[in-house]
Amino acid sequence: MRKLTKVQKRDIAAIAAMKDEDIDLSDMPEVLDWSKAEMGKFYRPPKKAVTIRLDGDVLEWLKGYGKGYQARANLLLRYAMLNSRETNEPRNRSRLLRKKARRAHASS
Repeated sequence: MRKLTKVQKRDIAAIAAMKDEDIDLSDMPEVLDWSKAEMGKFYRPPKKAVTIRLDGDVLEWLKGYGKGYQARANLLLRYAMLNSRETNEPRNRSRLLRKKARRAHASS
């Protein structure tokens, strides 16, 4: 986010110093019906820079849809995360996978 300019800081300070009843809100009507409001619509989790090695064909497929292949990969991973069947906790998930592998090995 860009830093505020001196003019913006001055304007904010002037508004903050005003009493609530002195602020003119006539061009911004009060919202009385919040039934169609969406929770978290503008929330975006913080991003972290990572290095990931992908198969060449997977990368080409992601890039084949145009700009934004990293955002697309993130969206696909988020979808997989939210729709995982066992659990969304990686530690428990790996424990469950090891347990399944032991059972499969023991039964063969």
